[in-house]
Amino acid sequence: MRILHTMLRVGDLEKSIAFYTEVLGMTLLRRKDYPDGRFTLAFVGYGNEAENSVLELTHNWDTPSYDLGNGYGHIAIEVNDVYKACEQIKAAGGKVVREAGPMMHGSSILAFVEDPDGYKIELLSPSRGD
Repeated sequence: MRILHTMLRVGDLEKSIAFYTEVLGMTLLRRKDYPDGRFTLAFVGYGNEAENSVLELTHNWDTPSYDLGNGYGHIAIEVNDVYKACEQIKAAGGKVVREAGPMMHGSSILAFVEDPDGYKIELLSPSRGD
C-alpha cells in the first residue's frame, strides 16, 4: 500500500494551478473536466503518479470558495534550504505566513506558506532525526 494523493477543494482552479506550479515548482500532471458533474480535477506534484504522492485539486464549478474548517493541518514539503525557498516563494508572489527559522521545541528549520485558498504548506529542512 502507498498514499496516492491528497485532495484539496479549490475555489479558483487556474489560480491554484499557477500557485502550485509557478510558486512551489510542481508539475501539472493531468487535468480533466467532468461536465455532467460540473467539476474539474487537476493533479500536481513533483514526480509522476506511479512513483510519487501528488495533490488532487478539485474545482466544483458552482462553488467559488470553501471554509477550511478546524481539522485541516498542512501539507509538508522538504526543501534543501528553507530560507532560500521562502525568498523564492515571496519573489514569485507567494505568501509566507511563518518565516523560516528553528521549530519552537526542536532544531528543525521550517516555515509556512499559504496557497490562494488559505491552505497551509509547511517547508521543512531535510530531516536530521529530530
